[in-house]
Amino acid sequence: MLDEDRLLADLCAMGLATWEDSVLPTVRNHLREGAHGHLPRWQEILTTLPGSNNVRELLLELAPWRKGPFELNGIHIEAEWRSDLKWNRFSDHIEPLTNRRVLDVGAGNGWYALRMREAGATWVIGVDPTLLFVAQFEALRILTGATGIHILPIGIESLPADCHTFDTTFSMGVLYHRRNPEEHLSQLKGTLRRGGQLVLETLVYPGDDHTIVEPEHRYARMRNVWHLPTVPTLLEWVGDAGFENIDLVNVTTTTIEEQRTTDWMPYESLAAALDPNDPGTTVEGMPAPVRAILTANFP
Repeated sequence: MLDEDRLLADLCAMGLATWEDSVLPTVRNHLREGAHGHLPRWQEILTTLPGSNNVRELLLELAPWRKGPFELNGIHIEAEWRSDLKWNRFSDHIEPLTNRRVLDVGAGNGWYALRMREAGATWVIGVDPTLLFVAQFEALRILTGATGIHILPIGIESLPADCHTFDTTFSMGVLYHRRNPEEHLSQLKGTLRRGGQLVLETLVYPGDDHTIVEPEHRYARMRNVWHLPTVPTLLEWVGDAGFENIDLVNVTTTTIEEQRTTDWMPYESLAAALDPNDPGTTVEGMPAPVRAILTANFP
């Protein structure tokens, strides 16, 4: 599913030739035949896309599309998330991406990675273990001709520890899925060169005190939401991890205009996770999702 020759060439250009032995074996393992029951069909779609007269139908077979929207030769992909709204909240508050090497952790289908490249990044490496999202990105790459971007079907834990390679590292929508948030922050720090910037987005719990709420089962119908820190606690975590110049860029309550069911993501979305009688509360009786974005530097 990946163009390995192109990937290897770009890794060498980035000074990451050692990843051929340290990272690519894990990538190949995730992509082995039968790793996912739909993988053969996804590979067939990618082979068929160039020159196809049924591009929309083929892309719909890769649903659900979580991040978007996309405009592809007259085809409008209305994904679950209006990712452009989030991008607009922080894009003017980060260090310019021009000529930077960027890591996107939890990259999904590459919507943000494409924006990062458009913003001037020389290289963007995304990591996301969900094979469907990697297939979606490969479809986008084929249709747009995007270069300098790769989405690898692995998590951050599969990257070399303390490689200190990237100028900017993004982690958006990942921290609350980690049992050990301190470990994730340490891994993020290990990806950055000295002076590099972290852009972090995560769920937070309303309040100005130092509190951590641990959902008992699900939160907003999401599994594996382990920790909801208040903003002061989140800032403390980032500082304790060794970052400096910590700047809280934005705190926003997620709305059903930003995250919703569409033809391209036809399953339940945020509206089904909120109390119908009180949209400020989840169906579990907790505050509706609030997301914070911050930036920080590795000194």
